[in-house]
Amino acid sequence: MHSGAARGRLRWVRPALVCFALVIGFANGLAPRGARAAQIDLKPADEAGWSPVQIFGFLHGPSYYEKRTLQIVTQPPGATLDLFYVRASFQKRYEQTTAPATVELPTRNEAGKRDSVTIRAFLPGYKLETVHVPVKGDQDKVEITLSPLDNALAAVSHTYFAGRAGLTLLLKQPATVRVQQAERGFTVILGQTAALPAAQSVLEGVKSPYVEHIESTQLGEDLLVQVRLAAGLPKDKLELRSLESEDAVRGLHRYTIDMTPREEAAASVERAREALGRIATGDVSSCAAVAFDDAMRTHLDPEQLARALSPRGEFTDPYLRAALRRLGEVSPGGAIEIEGGARYHSAVPLELAAAASEAASAKGYLALLRQWVRLIEPEAYRAEALRSLVAPEMDPHAFAEALSAADAAERRCHGTAASAGARDQG
Repeated sequence: MHSGAARGRLRWVRPALVCFALVIGFANGLAPRGARAAQIDLKPADEAGWSPVQIFGFLHGPSYYEKRTLQIVTQPPGATLDLFYVRASFQKRYEQTTAPATVELPTRNEAGKRDSVTIRAFLPGYKLETVHVPVKGDQDKVEITLSPLDNALAAVSHTYFAGRAGLTLLLKQPATVRVQQAERGFTVILGQTAALPAAQSVLEGVKSPYVEHIESTQLGEDLLVQVRLAAGLPKDKLELRSLESEDAVRGLHRYTIDMTPREEAAASVERAREALGRIATGDVSSCAAVAFDDAMRTHLDPEQLARALSPRGEFTDPYLRAALRRLGEVSPGGAIEIEGGARYHSAVPLELAAAASEAASAKGYLALLRQWVRLIEPEAYRAEALRSLVAPEMDPHAFAEALSAADAAERRCHGTAASAGARDQG
């Protein structure tokens, strides 16, 4: 009777064990596995010269004659490894791979007394680390901890308006900067600097009548910002000027390259002034002042907007001040109205200065800048010109989406107003 009960229990236990084994096996199948180490043969083609020391190799034990490997890992993983086999100060082999890696070496008995492996590890954004390992030594594993670079490209500001452009690189610390001219552009080399993702995304999206595209490349510990100028642009048309300054509020160092036409600057300024005079009340009131401005502010970072519309040492500063003055001239009631109720008369210098301190909240200001851009810039570059004025550090693709949403909000506002007018007439 007891054996029957035992068999009954086994009928329940066995299926449970099978299910448990299946669950464990499934879990193991889902568990992430470490990256497979690359296998690198770093043994030199020629052997080291014979030495009397080899006679007494047996004194070191069996490991002296066994296959010799060196395991290399880095933190963070995935670093590029330059591997050098050095014998008596001469390089015998070189290989490049990615960590983790397993490196095959001559046996300790075959290696020369001065044989060593030099490991140079590099990962973008981190300091270069170098380690030396004697081939005859006891070390079989190398762990390299990489340290982030002290300096970083934190943000990028690109401005283009009225025939002039500028590129500002904002760094956490001052850097050694070199500018190299090229046939179709120039390269800015920032020593011991890494690029943060937000800055890279802005660089990749920059495009203007002068700039075809910009690429950033990490070369060792240096960051290369390669600016390719537009095709067909005469090499001597632009005058490049560099300027260094401080962003004291954010604690950033600014390095600016100003791109100024050698011959057309005065004509561009006059064209911009004439276009500003054509902006009227209808461009800054009604749906433009309410729907468009409100939608743009919703999609823009308030701090970035306030910073962009405040004097910051850019060539756009005089244009923004002139636009704010024009806003006061064409706004209903002849005054700049600030969200919250304040009103400033732009004809009074003190009031204009007060309005400038609150420009990000001035009703109709963003709509006025949009209209100004429409009057003087080709359609292909209007979004970039407007971004230069109100959000020069914003990702160009994200800004294009914000502008599209604000335009759509204004169209809906016009549609609603038209429907209400039709109902009133009916």
